[in-house]
Amino acid sequence: MTVQTFKKSAPAAAVPVTVVDRAGFAALAKALPAATRHWLAVNKFTGGPNSHCLVPGSDGKLGQVFAGVAHATDPFALAALPMALPEGDYRLADEGLTLSPEAAALSWELGGYQFDLYKPRRRAPAVLHLPSSPELERGLAQATAIAATRDLVNTPAEHMGPAELAKAAEMVAKQHGAKFSEIVGDALLKKNFPAIHAVGRASTRAPRLIELSWGKAKAPLLSIVGKGVCFDTGGLDIKPADGMRQMKKDMGGAANALGLAALVMAFKLPVRLQVLIPAVENSIAGNAYRPGDIFKTRNGTQIEIGNTDAEGRVILCDALSYAVESKPELIIDLATLTGAARVALGPQLPALFARHMDEARDLVDLGLKLDDPLWHMPIWQPYKSGIESTLGDIVNTGKSPLAGAINAALFLDHFVPADQDWLHVDLFAWNAEPRPGRPVGGEAQTIRTLLGYLEQRFTRG
Repeated sequence: MTVQTFKKSAPAAAVPVTVVDRAGFAALAKALPAATRHWLAVNKFTGGPNSHCLVPGSDGKLGQVFAGVAHATDPFALAALPMALPEGDYRLADEGLTLSPEAAALSWELGGYQFDLYKPRRRAPAVLHLPSSPELERGLAQATAIAATRDLVNTPAEHMGPAELAKAAEMVAKQHGAKFSEIVGDALLKKNFPAIHAVGRASTRAPRLIELSWGKAKAPLLSIVGKGVCFDTGGLDIKPADGMRQMKKDMGGAANALGLAALVMAFKLPVRLQVLIPAVENSIAGNAYRPGDIFKTRNGTQIEIGNTDAEGRVILCDALSYAVESKPELIIDLATLTGAARVALGPQLPALFARHMDEARDLVDLGLKLDDPLWHMPIWQPYKSGIESTLGDIVNTGKSPLAGAINAALFLDHFVPADQDWLHVDLFAWNAEPRPGRPVGGEAQTIRTLLGYLEQRFTRG
């Protein structure tokens, strides 16, 4: 851990970090010693976000750090520091802006994140000492869930197939006292999950449905469903090389579902939690499912395969149908589902589809407040004719390339009754460009926002 807690005081040798924003620095600078003020001016430090300045002490050693932040609750406030400061111990100074303990712990931990399974770290991150508090522990818990989510997405498909994803889910279950089960291979047909089986049957690594359950029997049921395509070749509608390069991340929905579930359990939300992950590898072999095939799904819908590269919605339809059978108060599915959502919103903004406009607006507002954004898009029913099939009930691709993310949402909508509260999040689960606390690679998206929403929904009153 890059954050160490203390009950009485930080180590005497810990270097103080004075946190400021632009406005606060302008006022604080007037009271600083002339030498310090001059040093900061020479180094052009003005308190801007993600900036810092090392100030030497009278002995020539590092005596103080000034760090600029956007605001006191920024979840990435200190994220630029752990790998930029010299290795050693630090503490927050008494003067300057008072950071939220949650933001301080979360941002410092995320700033120290590195995926080092295959390549050793080039250096250790700096260590921040913070006074123990419930708010600090909340920040650390979120950072732990985010790091675990990133690790799952970053792990290459060679070491993160359906079986390994199931092991990761089982580990989460053991950590929080949840029940774990899975249905593997041809047993999916016996248990009536034909769509999951069809997509995954061509791989040498057996498809499966992973299930976690946790909570008291009388609590309201919350179902979280995550798309677990551990690698996606596109199937017989094979992807080009550039399109296949990062398809280890096509299980990003499952990784985010596990991250969110871990937080729900860690914070003991008063719910009965069900986590469902259809886990497959979309491979090519003589028994691969084909364009034009028609499959009867769990709820009896006959789906036509327009394109084998639209496999995520096919495995999700069986998982959603299964979730619906228990009549949960809320279903949330998380999926790296469409390139169309990325074209519309880019990599940083997951697309949110919701049945209720007020619910969607609340989530968008909360995401902006927490700097864990998502953006509302419509489940536009007039477009449903675009996924009608002449041979089956619906087809897994639209009749035109327009509104691709909506077409995918409409496909899933078919398997969720109109009176069932349901949120669908089409996310990227990847940072294409580095930002403080968010290195290139796998990412947890929307789980802090969804956690905040679930806490409001299930603990109010």
